[in-house]
Amino acid sequence: MTNPVRIEPVRVGLVGVGIIAETHLAVLAERPDVQLDFTVDPRPAASVEFRGRKPPHYGDLARALDEHRPDLVVIATPTETHAELTELTLLRSTGRVLVEKPLVHDRGALAALRDLDGKADVCGRVFTAHHFAFSPEVDWAAELIAAHPEWGPVTTITSAFYDPYVLREAEAFASYVSSWTDSGVNQLSMLTRFVELTGLTSAREMDGGASAWCTVGFRSRGEIGSARLRSSWLTGSSSKESNLVLGRSGVEVWIDHTAMTGFAAREGELLASFGNDGRTARKVAHYRPLYASLLSDRPDPVLGFDAAATITAIHHTVL
Repeated sequence: MTNPVRIEPVRVGLVGVGIIAETHLAVLAERPDVQLDFTVDPRPAASVEFRGRKPPHYGDLARALDEHRPDLVVIATPTETHAELTELTLLRSTGRVLVEKPLVHDRGALAALRDLDGKADVCGRVFTAHHFAFSPEVDWAAELIAAHPEWGPVTTITSAFYDPYVLREAEAFASYVSSWTDSGVNQLSMLTRFVELTGLTSAREMDGGASAWCTVGFRSRGEIGSARLRSSWLTGSSSKESNLVLGRSGVEVWIDHTAMTGFAAREGELLASFGNDGRTARKVAHYRPLYASLLSDRPDPVLGFDAAATITAIHHTVL
């Protein structure tokens, strides 16, 4: 009788135990192939319970990496700390690194990470949590458009992301920097599921950074198109929608990211629709497939370093 092969769980270290970490913990706890090895946060009281136990908690990442050998380190800290913590993880461990979006805070930090490629496998180990690209309605729309090449290229995209962060006042800027810094990455990563981004063509931040209006060029099936991106915190509730126009055929695809629903139509004809039963929290619905991809043998390219580099270059273009 052959003994069954024992599969070791993926050992995970979580750096940063704030609001976004709650979603990571919820999704990781669902996976029987994962164990939480340690947490890191400068606040001593930030230790968390995971499946009924509290894993070792550290005030700094270097000490945690000295005492553990993680397969994956999840960095869920403020954006300006991402580059330093990613570099530290790359040089003092052999595991993968999943960094909350955006990967880095500027192009210089991106270049510094790229320069580490001779010392560590940056492209093979660094991943970014572009979770909006894994949202159910985005996945549905991308598959629908791919299945209908006769509809032609996407010619115009309009996307509006609103968050009620105005209610948090200074705390919002401390946590998210600006609406473009926060939402722009989500919008750009979502667009990569449909088109090839080519560059920022215009950008305007307003309301002290609480709102933005940007346009981005792209290619779709060999043709050039344009995306109009609106983001704002000046609202009392969350609302996120995107509209993709395939101008040659007259088809429009509407996706509601808040309700995780969508439909495709041409003039008065409904071509397809996608619904949601509301049983799964929106961010959990994003991170479940994200982790399924990340922990597979072939993670989706939208998680990879090259995708993050393209998005960062566009996100931080100065016009």
